[in-house]
Amino acid sequence: MKVRKGFTLVELLVVVLILGALAAIAIPRISQSADSAKRNACKTNVDLINSQIELFYANTGDWPANLNAIVGNEDYFPDGAPVCPFGDDYDYDGGDDGTHRVAEHNH
Repeated sequence: MKVRKGFTLVELLVVVLILGALAAIAIPRISQSADSAKRNACKTNVDLINSQIELFYANTGDWPANLNAIVGNEDYFPDGAPVCPFGDDYDYDGGDDGTHRVAEHNH
């Protein structure tokens, strides 16, 4: 008498259904986590740029004329300027009546 070893079609179908259900739960959470990480990275970049603007003011006694005075200066960003993970540009509100800050993006 021969003993058959292997899986039946029903067993394989059950495994595929379980894997499909797990994927349906996991994939949206992973993509949601990626968006959350990008938002947090963007907020951290804005905070970092603003702290370097304050340092520029403390060092020189003047506010930077534009954002390039900070992000292009290796004394403030030796590894290069922070880049928004969404690909947007950071806007500096300088000028006489400006806040002298980079505003957060609305993502």
